Amino acid sequence: MGRMIYEIFIKEVITMNKALKARLFGLVLFLIIGGVLFFAPSALAEPLTIPQVNLQIGGENDNPQNLSAVLQIIILITVLSLAPAIAVLMTSFTRIVVVLSFVRTSLATQQMPPNQVLIGLALFLTFFVMAPTFREVNEEALTPYLQGEITQEEAFTKGIKPLREFMFKQTREKDLALFVKMSGIERPRNFDDIPNYVLIPAFVISELKTAFQIGFIIFIPFLVIDMVVASALMSMGMMMLPPMMISLPFKILLFVLVDGWNLVIQSLIMSFK
Repeated sequence: MGRMIYEIFIKEVITMNKALKARLFGLVLFLIIGGVLFFAPSALAEPLTIPQVNLQIGGENDNPQNLSAVLQIIILITVLSLAPAIAVLMTSFTRIVVVLSFVRTSLATQQMPPNQVLIGLALFLTFFVMAPTFREVNEEALTPYLQGEITQEEAFTKGIKPLREFMFKQTREKDLALFVKMSGIERPRNFDDIPNYVLIPAFVISELKTAFQIGFIIFIPFLVIDMVVASALMSMGMMMLPPMMISLPFKILLFVLVDGWNLVIQSLIMSFK
C-alpha cells in the first residue's frame, strides 16, 4: 500500500515538472517575440548607413602627377621584391657561390662549412669585387638623383651603364650571339644596341661556365687522393671500408697545407680582372 502511494507521488511530481518546463518555455518565447516587436519599429525607422569605399585615384579631378606617384611606388615595391634576383644575376655572386660550393663538394665535408657561411662569404666577396662598379653607380646616378640634379629616367640610364660594362667584360661572345639569335632582334652594331633582357641571361650562362671550369680544376687533386686511398684499401683487402671516410682527413690536411682558401679566393678575384 505504501509503495503504491509512493509511485503515485513520483508520477505527479514528474507531471508537474513537465508542465512547469512547458510554461517556462512559453514565457521565454513570449518575451523574445515581444522584444522583437518592440524594438523593430525604431530599428526600421532609421536608415541603414553603409560606408562608401572610394577607389578613385586623385579625388574628383584626376591628377596625372598623383597617378604617376602611385605607379612609381608600385614599381619601387616590385624592384625591391626582385632585388635578390638582381643581386644574383647581375653581379659576381653567381660565379663565387658556385665555386665555393664546388670546394665543399670536392672536400666531401657534406655541410661544412654550412650554407649560411658560404652565402655570407659569397656576399662579401661580391661587394669586394663589385665595389668599383657600385662606387660608379653611386657617383653617377644615385647621388645626383637624391640631390634632385637628374630625373628618375636619367638616374636609371646612368646607373645601369656601369653594370652593363661589367657584364659585357665577363660575357663570352658566343653566349651573347646565342641570345641575340634566339631573341630575333636585328644584328647589333655595338654594345649599346644589345638590350638588357639579352645581355643578362648571356652573362649568367657565361658565369656558370667559368664557375664549372674553376670547379673542375679544384676537383682534380682531391680526386687523385680518393683514387690513391681506394687503391691502397683494395691492395690491403679492406674492400668493405669506405674510401671516402679514410681520404677525408688527407683532403683536409692537403687543403690546409697549401692554404686552400687563400688560393681559391685569390683565383676567384683574379678571374674578374
